[in-house]
Amino acid sequence: MRKTLLASAIGAAVVLAACSKQPEQQTAGAVAEQAAAAPEAAAATSSNPLLTKSPLQYEAPPFDLIKVEHYQPAIEEGMKQHLAEIEAIANNPEPATFDNTIVAMEKSGDLLDRAAGVFFNMTGTISNPEIQKIQGELAPKLAAHSDNINLNPKLFARIKAIYDARATLGLDEAATRLVEDRYTGFVRAGALLTEEQKNQIRALNEEQSKLTNKYQQNLMKITKDIAVFVDKKEDLAGLSDAEIAAAAEGAKARGQEGKFIIELTNTTRQPVLAQLENRELRQKIWEASANRGTSGETDQQPIVARLAQLRAERAKLLGFNSWADYQLDNTMAKTPKAVYDMLGSMVPAVVANTNNEAAAIQAMIKETGGDFELQPWDWEFYAEKVRKAKFDLDENEVRQYFEFDRVFNDGLLFTMNKLFGITLKPRPDLPVYHPDVKAYEVFDADGTSIAIFYGDYFAREGKRGGAWMSSFVSQSELLNKKPVVVNVMNIPKGAAGEPTLVSYDNVTTIFHEFGHGVHGLFSNVKYPSQSGTSVSRDFVEFPSTFQEDWAAHPDVIGNYAKHYKTGEAIPAELLAKIIKSRSFNQGFDTLEYMAAALVDMEWHSLPADAPLQDVKTFEAAALKKHGIDLPAVPPRYKSTYFAHVFAGGYSASYYAYMWSEILAADAYAFVQQQGGLKLENGINFRKNILSIGDTKDPMEAYKAFRGQAPTTDALLIRRGLKTGIN
Repeated sequence: MRKTLLASAIGAAVVLAACSKQPEQQTAGAVAEQAAAAPEAAAATSSNPLLTKSPLQYEAPPFDLIKVEHYQPAIEEGMKQHLAEIEAIANNPEPATFDNTIVAMEKSGDLLDRAAGVFFNMTGTISNPEIQKIQGELAPKLAAHSDNINLNPKLFARIKAIYDARATLGLDEAATRLVEDRYTGFVRAGALLTEEQKNQIRALNEEQSKLTNKYQQNLMKITKDIAVFVDKKEDLAGLSDAEIAAAAEGAKARGQEGKFIIELTNTTRQPVLAQLENRELRQKIWEASANRGTSGETDQQPIVARLAQLRAERAKLLGFNSWADYQLDNTMAKTPKAVYDMLGSMVPAVVANTNNEAAAIQAMIKETGGDFELQPWDWEFYAEKVRKAKFDLDENEVRQYFEFDRVFNDGLLFTMNKLFGITLKPRPDLPVYHPDVKAYEVFDADGTSIAIFYGDYFAREGKRGGAWMSSFVSQSELLNKKPVVVNVMNIPKGAAGEPTLVSYDNVTTIFHEFGHGVHGLFSNVKYPSQSGTSVSRDFVEFPSTFQEDWAAHPDVIGNYAKHYKTGEAIPAELLAKIIKSRSFNQGFDTLEYMAAALVDMEWHSLPADAPLQDVKTFEAAALKKHGIDLPAVPPRYKSTYFAHVFAGGYSASYYAYMWSEILAADAYAFVQQQGGLKLENGINFRKNILSIGDTKDPMEAYKAFRGQAPTTDALLIRRGLKTGIN
């Protein structure tokens, strides 16, 4: 089935990875025609813009016409039409062929794909109680819809017949891979099970869909509720005047005029902790972050424990020892052992580096008059002091040179033009779903229009935490579709009339997410199931991570890092310090990531007969087991707010960021050897990585680009962990 980032973004991977298909065009089956011609559907079409294809360029959604009340009727009608199309395929009296079965499935589900694509993007970007209610009602229905397709014996019999004969059908590489993926997807969904087992799968999927939806909605409410309000301006010492003004405006918007709000991001670590001088306030913020979802009506612990158990039970039914075994079976890693070995091999060096960093921070605490032991809420504040002393680098000074518009236009778009030849032209005429969102048309090097891109970069109420890429329309030659892609982030917006100054971490995230973006924008495949980012989890983060390092490339950073007031280029000395300091604090950064990845793997390595786990006890045991239980460095995400894993599509897959980083670091080093920022290198990367989607084995694709398999040398250098790198 098509693997999409949309599935992970909406927290419904089980549902949409299976039923969203595929398609942007209906088949011509008689049953489907009858469904489309139903009087009630025809009547609804006149008032519901989702029931017909958008007249806008590349079928970009008509956001100015779409209302909340349109979503549920359109999605339910979409399920009805999609199921009718599938039934027509399954009951076709003609012998199964690639065209009348596999291709017909690729063309099915136009309405469902269109309506669900818009709706589930909105659940993460402009959610409200009404949208959440619809989401809760649709989750089990979509799970059942997915099962009705995946567990259809007649449909599977046709797919199996094609799969068994695939070597004799004269199919090209992409078509053969599509057939194999279709067959494997149905088997992994339970197509070979008995009827009793299929009923068990249906029940497990329904419960899982409800729980993942509940987890996501709880998390959005928690994130809003745990924002910290500050009474006194002096308690915000360390923040800039602009940041304090923005905090005051945010508090006023929440009905707390005269106070200041500290909004929390969806990670244990909070960026503001690097600046705040008030230790008591730092502790309050950190504890609000780290303890979220552990009490009250939004206690996530029972959901986490049951989701892990549900997944293990489903894996056992499908013939696997654990959910991790199931998830990794069709990835580059293949087995949980490979992941444990990869992460475990790094633990000694990472822990040693982290302990050295902790010692330097503890010494700084003592040097500046502190008489306390280093705690998690102290790390970033004193790490910045160590950074400043070691590199003579002041983060507040650095931010003056990273104004958002300049980073985006003179940094990101400059790089994309030099590397790939593309340009983005603002399209203010296209409707958007929020005033902060901007639409662009993407043009290739020869001036050809190739896509629509939306940028949704600023934090607001109703948007879930984190950053992601998604698609409203996926590219497909079969369906004559060009991509419509969105990047979403949560950058704190500057106060009214003030520029938005961003951290260097946010700069690299802008580049990262546009790396996913070009993976979708440059897709050049025939079948929609293989489009863009529809690749394995441990490959999908490779193109995005590869783009991060361009943010620090001398030609790039020299072009966009200019003082927001004077426009003067960043001083060469300061630029050198920024680049040199990139490896600083990498022990902490790596360890907090590895801790989260290993907790994820441990949750999903549980066997089906394991009892429900106590979340806090389980997490502590997992960290101790792997020798990474450093009190001052907690996991990047704890289980109660680990949305990647318990609401999205990254269960037993959070390791993928590190796995992909091996590829990304190796690829970036190779490109620098080939001349760096030039079009020839971009063409090679686009041709062999970005444009092919899931039409080839990922390692073979990498070798076609690089000429050999990757090594870990560049990764260790990138993270400052290799001997001799500081």
